[in-house]
Amino acid sequence: MDWHARIERNGFILLILILVTVGIGGIVEIVPLYTIDTTIEEVEGVRPYSPLELAGRDVYIREGCYVCHSQMVRPFRDEIERYGHYSIAAESMYDHPFQWGSKRTGPDLARVGGKYSNEWHVAHLIDPRAIVPESVMPPYGFLVDRTLEPNAIADNLRANIAVGVPYTEDMVANAAADMRAQADPDADFSGLLERYPNAATGDFDGDPERLTEMDALVAYLQILGQMVDFSQYSTEDLRQ
Repeated sequence: MDWHARIERNGFILLILILVTVGIGGIVEIVPLYTIDTTIEEVEGVRPYSPLELAGRDVYIREGCYVCHSQMVRPFRDEIERYGHYSIAAESMYDHPFQWGSKRTGPDLARVGGKYSNEWHVAHLIDPRAIVPESVMPPYGFLVDRTLEPNAIADNLRANIAVGVPYTEDMVANAAADMRAQADPDADFSGLLERYPNAATGDFDGDPERLTEMDALVAYLQILGQMVDFSQYSTEDLRQ
């Protein structure tokens, strides 16, 4: 082992060999990524957000909801029993940025969609402590008073197209109409649901006469965890 001792005593040689080792390891990890189209396998049901859901996601990020609520169920028994199936990468493939993380002042929201009614969400956002007395969440009642303008939503879809979200020209052309329709209980939802299956529809904020940021945020919350039917997959299927 004299050669090993000589290498350890010669800092320059040791540095060169470390760089070579790191370089080989980097090549082994990085080069294969250029031979495949994506590292995330698509899962049936995952789709781009509808215009209203996308606007709600923007409100969610703008108001800093991600600071206290992660959207990532870890593969641990206690988390799965509380929140549902552990999160998979495909669920967030159209999120820019994704909401995975470890910060939880409040509960994880990855599976909150469909768990509560629209009325519950609105009441909770207006006065969190009226629903959960020990909550430290600030109130967001002002969202009810903020009118949501659909005119700019098409540009939002185009921006997402630029980073790889597969919105079609049909989706962009109908973005404003789809945004209005999703929050209108009297609207024709057929085109909307054809473009965005499983989208929750109807009045979200309690005022069907107006389209508000509260409509958008609740629509976004109601789709979280609802795109994938995990009963169709075994644990091994999702790990492959």
